[in-house]
Amino acid sequence: MFILDAHLDLSMNAMEWNRDLRNDVATLRHLEKGMNDKPDRAKATVSLPDLRKGNVGIVVATQIARFVKPDSIIPGWNSPEQAWAQTQGQLSWYKCMEAAGEMASITDKNSLQKHIDLWNDGSSNEKKPIGYILSLEGADSIVDISYLEKAYNYGLRAVGPAHYGPGRYANGTDATGKMNANGIELLKEMERLNIILDATHLCDDAFWQALDHYNGPVWASHNNCRSLVNHNRQFSDEQIKALISRGAVIGGALDAWMLVPDWERGVSTPLGMNCNLETVFKHMDHICQLAGNANHIGVGSDLDGAFGTEQSPYDLDTIADLQKLVLIFKKNGYADEDLKKIFHQNWINFLMKNWD
Repeated sequence: MFILDAHLDLSMNAMEWNRDLRNDVATLRHLEKGMNDKPDRAKATVSLPDLRKGNVGIVVATQIARFVKPDSIIPGWNSPEQAWAQTQGQLSWYKCMEAAGEMASITDKNSLQKHIDLWNDGSSNEKKPIGYILSLEGADSIVDISYLEKAYNYGLRAVGPAHYGPGRYANGTDATGKMNANGIELLKEMERLNIILDATHLCDDAFWQALDHYNGPVWASHNNCRSLVNHNRQFSDEQIKALISRGAVIGGALDAWMLVPDWERGVSTPLGMNCNLETVFKHMDHICQLAGNANHIGVGSDLDGAFGTEQSPYDLDTIADLQKLVLIFKKNGYADEDLKKIFHQNWINFLMKNWD
C-alpha cells in the first residue's frame, strides 16, 4: 500500500538529535548506543531508507521551534528571532536533502501529481526521493505577520498556530484561553495565502475560535480521540464532528501516551500497557464511526517526535511497519477502496481540492 504520513519531525531529528536520516534505522540505533542525553537514544524508528522500505512516499514534514519565557518549564528559544533562525536551519537541511536527491518538495497540484506518478511507476523505491510537504508546528517562530509570506514563498503550506503550553499566537496542549488579536491576524494571513490550518495542539478555547475565524482548508495532522484517552491533547467527539463538517482529514498518531489511558512517561511500557497497532486502529475507527465513512482519517504517525520504540506500539519496529496497520483495517472489514482512502487518498484528495 502506498502511504502518505502527515506528520514527521524529520528536520528536528536531523538537526537536534544529530541523526543522518540517510542511514537506515538499524544504523541510527547502532550509532547512538551508550548515549543517554535523550530518552529515545538508540530507539529510532524513522529514516529515509525505512520510509522507502515501507512505501511511505510522501510525508508532511515539519519545522518546529518554540518561543518560551525565561521561567518556562517547557524547553524552547528565548526570542522569536532565535526560533525563526532555528526553523531556517531546519529548512536548510530539507534543501540539502533535495540537492542530494533524497527528498523532493511538494507545493502544488502539479508537483503532487508528478510525485504520485513517480512512486507508482512500478520501479524500485530504492532511489526515489521522499516527497515532502512543509508544515510549521507551532507559529512562535513567525516573528511578525510579514514573515508568514516569506515562509510561504520558500514552500510552507500548513501551520499549526500552537504547540505545547501558551504560545505567541495561540495556546496549545495543557494551556487554556483564546487567541489574542495577533492570533486572529495570523489566521487571516494564512487564509489569504491559502495555508492549511493544522488544528492539532490547539487548546479547546483556541480550537473553536480558530474554526470561527478561519475559512480556508483545515486538517489535523496528528490527533487521536478524547473519548478513548481523556486528555486535552486529544479531540472530543464534538471537535471531531466539527472537523468532519469542514472536510478535514485527521491523522492517527502513534505516540503511546495518546493511545492508551493512564500512561506514565518514563515508567509505562508499550507491552505492559498492551499498546499495539490495534490500539491505533481503535482511535481511527472511532472517527470513521462518527463520520459514517472512511473519508476523514489518515496516518499522521508523529514517529520519532521526541520519542522512540519506548513509547510506540510494541508491534512496530520501524516506520515500515505501518504496512501492518493496513492489514489490521482489512481484518476488521474495511474494503480495499477504503484502505486506499485511509492510507493516502484522503490526504491527496484534500490537497487536490484545496491547492492550485
